[in-house]
Amino acid sequence: MEYVYSAMLLHSAGQPVTEENVKKVLTAAGVKTDTARVKALVASLDGVNIDEAIKSATAIPVAAPAAAPAEKKEKKKEEKKEEVTQDEAAAGLSALFD
Repeated sequence: MEYVYSAMLLHSAGQPVTEENVKKVLTAAGVKTDTARVKALVASLDGVNIDEAIKSATAIPVAAPAAAPAEKKEKKKEEKKEEVTQDEAAAGLSALFD
């Protein structure tokens, strides 16, 4: 994650995302750099419009939490249906002693 964050930091600062700049950011943050990972990051971001990638990425998580409350409501309804009243439980227990 630190590698991606370094690229985002460079982008937001208006600096080019190069191997040298990524290494500088990581070193300043106290992260031991892996040259292969830095090269892979820079190569994967070559030709990518970072602003557009950020805009499209923020649209996905917003819709996900909306589905969660509906699922919780359904589970609560199912749990309520399965509950047995105390009278029904007592009647069931009394059948053991008849």
